[in-house]
Amino acid sequence: MFDYLIVGAGFAGSVLAERLASIEGKKILLVDKRNHIGGNAYDCYNNEGILIHKYGPHIFHTNSKEVFHYLSKFTEWRNYQHKVLACVDGQQVPIPINLNTINNLYGLNLSSAEVEGFLAARAEDIAQVKTSEDVVLKAVGRELYEKFFKGYTKKQWDLDPSELDASVTARVPTRINKDDRYFTDTYQAMPLHGFTKMFEKMLDHPNIKILLNTDYHEVINEIPYAKMIFTGPVDEYFDYCYGKLPYRSLQFKFETLDQEQFQQTGTINYPNDYAFTRITEFKYLTGQKHTKTSLVYEFPKAEGDPYYPIPRPENAELYKKYQQLTQQTNAYFVGRLATYKYYNMDQVVAQALNTFKKIQAETNPISDENKISI
Repeated sequence: MFDYLIVGAGFAGSVLAERLASIEGKKILLVDKRNHIGGNAYDCYNNEGILIHKYGPHIFHTNSKEVFHYLSKFTEWRNYQHKVLACVDGQQVPIPINLNTINNLYGLNLSSAEVEGFLAARAEDIAQVKTSEDVVLKAVGRELYEKFFKGYTKKQWDLDPSELDASVTARVPTRINKDDRYFTDTYQAMPLHGFTKMFEKMLDHPNIKILLNTDYHEVINEIPYAKMIFTGPVDEYFDYCYGKLPYRSLQFKFETLDQEQFQQTGTINYPNDYAFTRITEFKYLTGQKHTKTSLVYEFPKAEGDPYYPIPRPENAELYKKYQQLTQQTNAYFVGRLATYKYYNMDQVVAQALNTFKKIQAETNPISDENKISI
């Protein structure tokens, strides 16, 4: 008899398995239909011995001391601050747009104060920001919107930015200084030996049993358990009774080159040219030394594994119907797929840690002062 059947061995399922097993002493069965743990953060060595991310680049960053402290139990870190260039007008310039971007693109030598005025003069007066297009037009105007955002967004989502929720492009800030880091979070680092090694250590507990290559439907009626934690697609859990929630997927093309370095930085975006959105060179992310280098090209597509919930009002309404059904079950729904929201890795970890605290409160309601902190 297991105390918890946890469906999905990505961040959400693995964090909850570790917490419930090590802190509460619960017996956990962790099930995943893939042949590995780690979910989309899974990394492995290719035939040339280069560490790659099988499901595209995963770069860890967070402002949460709690999340970073928690994950540090299972890995050492390599300091890494991700930088991205965008291929625009035959040049490779920093993205997010910053002072260097504008000066390089237009052959100028503006100061921070001057570039603020430069952008303000081009920004459009949008009274009510509703869409991703509105966000960018209000910040930088139409010319930069068309150079950096319109084509990339169209490729990524197969929708015009005017058809997408404002949250999509709001994730990419505009800066008036020369800070060319893609993220500005307090903690920016990569697991020293890779994500998979971190997950292996996280799940190395006698109370945790793992079943891979297994659809949870195959075991749900065969193995006794008290409660379920579900991290898969919420619409799948309810047999798509209201219809499928829409996702965008990705196709990856991996390439290994007989040279030490291919590009100037970890990732280069291609907003306007080619069918792919970006190329990532893994050795920047991992810090690995090797005589060869490995790349991944990302091609957005409509069908395939669910990666990105599509942020449109009608999809949010459809999810609300499924969310109401979740409240009628005794299962916990955690993670990107189960809550139909685009989360960064640290946000999934935070959600899982908060769910663990909720479970603690429900199962030990009178012992709050005795709880073991993370």
